[in-house]
Amino acid sequence: MTRVHAFGDDALGDRDAVGLVTAIWEREVSIPDVVEAAIARTERLQPRLNALAYVAYDRARAEARNPHGGFFAGVPTLLKDNVEVASMPTQQGCDAFRARPAAVDGDFARMFLATGLLPIGKTQLSEFGFSPSAEHPRLGPVRSPWDPAHTAGASSAGTAALVAAGAVPLAHGNDGGGSIRIPAAVNGLVGLKPTRGRLAQDKLTRQMPIRIVSDGVLTRSVRDTAAFLREAEQVYRALSLPPIGDVTRPGRTRLRVAVHTGGIGRTADPEVVELTLKTARLLEELGHRVDQVEHPAPATVPDDFLLYWSLLAMAIVRTGRRQ
Repeated sequence: MTRVHAFGDDALGDRDAVGLVTAIWEREVSIPDVVEAAIARTERLQPRLNALAYVAYDRARAEARNPHGGFFAGVPTLLKDNVEVASMPTQQGCDAFRARPAAVDGDFARMFLATGLLPIGKTQLSEFGFSPSAEHPRLGPVRSPWDPAHTAGASSAGTAALVAAGAVPLAHGNDGGGSIRIPAAVNGLVGLKPTRGRLAQDKLTRQMPIRIVSDGVLTRSVRDTAAFLREAEQVYRALSLPPIGDVTRPGRTRLRVAVHTGGIGRTADPEVVELTLKTARLLEELGHRVDQVEHPAPATVPDDFLLYWSLLAMAIVRTGRRQ
C-alpha cells in the first residue's frame, strides 16, 4: 500500500479547520498563504486521486485578499459538484451536457459559505450521485489516498479523497444512501449524515418525492464537524429540531444506544462486527446504556429503496434533456 498525501510544512500544516482558524486569528499564518497552500496541494494530488471536478483558483485568490466574515473566514474548502455555486457550473458528474455557470449560490452554498469557508473548486462525484463508487466513464475512478488501487467510495468520493489527503481540512458532501458515510469509512474521516432538514438544501433536493438526502461535511476531526454544525445553525435554523449549540465536551445526559451488527439478508464482515462491538463496550464504560437489538426496519427495505432509486433514475432519464 502506498499512501498518497500532501501534508507538509506549509501554511496548512496538519491542522484541522478549527486549528487553522486559531492559527489565522493568532497571525501564525495568513489567509492568502493558506489558500495558496491548499491550491498547491490540490494540484499535486489531482493526478493521483482524480478528485476534482472544477477549479476556482482565481476566485479563491481574490477572496483571500478580501475574505468574508464568519468563524471559518479564510479556511479553504471544496463543494461537491451537485450543488449550485455562483460562477461555477454544476455538472452532476455527467458528460451528457455542458452546464452553464450558476448565476447565484443555491440555498446550501449560501449557508455553507456564510460560515466564512472559502471555496477553491468542486469535487467529482458518481454520475448524478447514483453509484456507491465514483467511477467516471471517461475520466476514471476517484481513488482513495490510503491506497490508490481502491476507489474513494460513494458519490462524495472526490471530497473524501482530498480531505483525507490533506488538500483542505473540511469539505462538502451529501448523502442519500451512504454518500457521506461510505467515503468517510473507507478514507478514515468523520462523516456524519445530519438529520433531514437540519441544514439548508437546494431546491432540487427539496423537491424529491421522499427527502432521503442530507447535506453535510467530511472532516478529519469530530470538533470540526461539531463546529461546522454550530456555525451553520447561526445562518440557517431548523425550527422543527432542537438546537445543536456549541458542542465542545461530552454531554451530561446518559444515552440509550441500540447496537445492531446484522442486516437484511446479510451480516457485517467479522472485522466490522468486532469494531462495532468494541465501540459499544466503550460507550458502556462511559456510562451509557447499550442494548443489542434486532434489525429495526422491515424486510421490505432493500426492495423499497431499489424501487425509489429506480424512480429517481427514470425521472432523470425522462427529464434530463429538458433540464
